[in-house]
Amino acid sequence: MLIAEIFHSLQGEGELTGVPSVFVRTSGCNLRCNWCDTPYASWKPEGKPHTVEQVVAAVQAHPLARHVVLTGGEPMIAPEIRSLAEELKLLGYHLTIETAATVLPDGIACDLASLSPKLLNSAPDDRLSLTWRKKHEALRWQPAVVRAWLEAYAWQLKFVIAQPADVEELEGMLASLKLEIPPHKVLLMPEGVTLEATRARAGWLGELCKARGYRYAHRLHLELYGNRRGT
Repeated sequence: MLIAEIFHSLQGEGELTGVPSVFVRTSGCNLRCNWCDTPYASWKPEGKPHTVEQVVAAVQAHPLARHVVLTGGEPMIAPEIRSLAEELKLLGYHLTIETAATVLPDGIACDLASLSPKLLNSAPDDRLSLTWRKKHEALRWQPAVVRAWLEAYAWQLKFVIAQPADVEELEGMLASLKLEIPPHKVLLMPEGVTLEATRARAGWLGELCKARGYRYAHRLHLELYGNRRGT
């Protein structure tokens, strides 16, 4: 499988924020989010081919870390991702899978499904062909796939919020799932790849979370390291 990077850092987003983790970032994505903060793993996939054994060895090079995050790009389209997850689980690691929830889990080993369905604000602009823009829109929200993840695993739902209207949109999406979604399991992240951009949205988004019971999702890695690879 093509791997963009493997690194040891602190989880920067979600319920496990601050937990030391090894990140395995696969290269390749079936979406093209306009604000993507890892274009090297999605828009123009980079990396080197790795076997499952090579990835496992790289993870084991950080013996104090017991959490592994499979991320991307979109890790669920990576060849051998299920074999990798199974091997890591057998070795006793806690596995988080960060996915846009456009691909069915089909029993993949996973301790925390970190699901990040994409809102309209993710739509790619005219830097991409019309074909890609149509594909993105058709694929970005797959309620049946999201339900499959929610019914099989411990989970968190993360949404990237650029404007208050985005919250109305996500609430309609959640209602269409026809499942009980506790508000505290819904994490709202301010859109932006710099501290300045995220802080500009933090005030009103935090107040909105307070009013509706959602969880405000800080982006710790931006605070500690800025927007750079390997963090």
